[in-house]
Amino acid sequence: MEHELLVLDNASGDGSAEVVRERYPEARLIALDRRTGKAENDSTLLREARGRWCLLLNEDSELREGATRALIDALEADTGAAVAGAQLLDSNGRPVPCAWRLPDIPWALAAAVFRDGMAIESTGDRVRAVGWVQSSAALVRREAAEQVGWLDPDFFVYSDETDFCKRLGDAGWRILFVPGARAVHHNQLSTDAAAMTRRIVEFHRNRDLYFRKHGLRGTRLAWRLCWTWAYLARAAAAALMPGRDARRYLIHARQELFPARGEGVRDAAEAHNRALAGSVPARHGAR
Repeated sequence: MEHELLVLDNASGDGSAEVVRERYPEARLIALDRRTGKAENDSTLLREARGRWCLLLNEDSELREGATRALIDALEADTGAAVAGAQLLDSNGRPVPCAWRLPDIPWALAAAVFRDGMAIESTGDRVRAVGWVQSSAALVRREAAEQVGWLDPDFFVYSDETDFCKRLGDAGWRILFVPGARAVHHNQLSTDAAAMTRRIVEFHRNRDLYFRKHGLRGTRLAWRLCWTWAYLARAAAAALMPGRDARRYLIHARQELFPARGEGVRDAAEAHNRALAGSVPARHGAR
């Protein structure tokens, strides 16, 4: 099977680009001189790719044997499908949720009674249509991505896949979850408290952007009320349980109510870019 390998280095500064040049000369390296968001980076790869199928693979994801073939088979068997997402596994090989229904009022109401697991659609052992899939290991039909204008760079990270899959669905395409394709998604998130807060800020900021972009006013209100309550309740429970982090839930609740506040991952990346340009010293790094 003919294929090409594209590697995008997001201005890492740790020598990764040089390693790719030396060890993988056959790869097409896109080495950025400034950090950009995940949606923009995925769009860059999709636009640059020449093939019919484009496999998006995060740097912390590792395909199991046969995964690519299973994803291709799924899209070949369903000509109306635009994306096929793999079953993600944690570092210990356990399946983790990686496909969900699109955010809606029933999901928000379920969260209020701590039944938000009903929104998980990465279940079963057969290929099935879902609302959206995580792009850590997902095969994209390039013509479909081009039709809807790629991923929206306004989503720096988080909700970028949700928006992409919704727009594909609105254009008449299907999104598939393929349990036979398995990929390990290693958790490389920093345990630093400041980094955690930035991720939470970015998560809620982009989820709110998703609601506003698609005119989901009722869903946005229900989401804010129900999830704020759910986070506060979880914070109260965590405060009574040894080893649980109540503060994390409180930050979630705050950002659910006021998604525009705080410093997110985008802000950290922009600070890093200004430092690279020599304008101001960086205060912290960005993933």
